[in-house]
Amino acid sequence: MSTSQIRFTITLDENKVPERIEWEADDASAKSECKSTLISLWDAKEQNTLRIDLWTKAMTTDEMKSFFHQNILTMADTFERATGEGKMAAQMRDFGVYFAEHMLGVKPE
Repeated sequence: MSTSQIRFTITLDENKVPERIEWEADDASAKSECKSTLISLWDAKEQNTLRIDLWTKAMTTDEMKSFFHQNILTMADTFERATGEGKMAAQMRDFGVYFAEHMLGVKPE
């Protein structure tokens, strides 16, 4: 059995607002920087999702909208792979198109 770790280093300002988010993984060759992260963890005992949502001061509203749009599409893909529920995944993707049209002003192909 092997293990792997993913580590986040969050630099905070005096008000504890993230200024910098760095992450590294055992399988990666170097640290990487990002502006935002959404981490969801399933607590089987409580039957509840725990979240860690962080973004830096430097992340713009437009970047956040794009980040969420891409997360919606990624969640649809993951949901379909995990459950085989293609019809619901397609509805999630349809919402992703709607989101892009209304938040980003674009119609994805």
